[in-house]
Amino acid sequence: MSLVLDGLSKRFGRVLALDGLSFEAPRGQIFGFLGANGAGKTTAMRIILGVLRADSGTISWNGVVHDGLPRRTWGYLPEERGLYPRMTILDQLVYFAGLYGVPRDQAAREGRAWLARFRVPDFADRRADELSKGNQQKVQFLAAVLHDPDVLLMDEPFTGLDPVNVALLREAFLELRDRGKTIIFSTHQMDAVEAMCESVAITDRGRVVVSGSIRDIKRAAGRRMVKLSVEGDHRLEWLSDIPGVRMIRRAIDRSEIEVDPGIDPDVILAAAIGHGARVTHFEIADPSLEQIFIDHVGRPPDEDLTLASADAEDPAA
Repeated sequence: MSLVLDGLSKRFGRVLALDGLSFEAPRGQIFGFLGANGAGKTTAMRIILGVLRADSGTISWNGVVHDGLPRRTWGYLPEERGLYPRMTILDQLVYFAGLYGVPRDQAAREGRAWLARFRVPDFADRRADELSKGNQQKVQFLAAVLHDPDVLLMDEPFTGLDPVNVALLREAFLELRDRGKTIIFSTHQMDAVEAMCESVAITDRGRVVVSGSIRDIKRAAGRRMVKLSVEGDHRLEWLSDIPGVRMIRRAIDRSEIEVDPGIDPDVILAAAIGHGARVTHFEIADPSLEQIFIDHVGRPPDEDLTLASADAEDPAA
């Protein structure tokens, strides 16, 4: 069982927002849906939810083709938040769950249980405008999951959260995954994607440019990273003289060296020692997901496209 997008296309006037976009998000996985701002992610999500219709292409859930997923099937956490500021938190949770057919008593009971789990049971009788942005974010998440949907679409879910609450939300994601939920996770935080997702689709200008398991994507990148730290202010200009070294990135406490796949990284370690460096850290690693993103898209994940971006032209945006 999985959510499959096959050849979705959508045009707004002269702007082609989606250009044959396809991917498969398996059941029981957190699937990373990645792209720069304006790459078409919001348009695709709105088509999945049935808010927009694609010009061509199909969406299927568990082998059945839909114009958009049935309402009770999905839960959605949008990037733009939408709580009622003067309504109490429990009343909001009950109201939103009722839109999906959940009886009032059941929604109130489960809403209180989720609030207790998120360590904020006293929020039940407080108004939304009395909460911080981070706590409003947690409530918005609860509104998306209270009706127990099979598919969750999460757009920048960690915005405004401190590390403690990020950990709480990640734990909830992993539990929902283990219960067999399909979670579409859209974010610019590549470290969060690497920590939580098994598979991803990277999009650019309405197309998927690379997709698959993160492990396979990294292996297919055709290079490795060597992370090297040396004691003191030892200069490393000699690294660029080693054949097969593609790029050197220097941070405060270490250098990251990109090497061709045929190069033995031990050559770098031996050269460092031969130049009198006292090596304090040596690690061989695959390229980061952010670097792979930049390789395929040509810019960092949080950089906007031009003013004629796909999502900027979306009348529903």
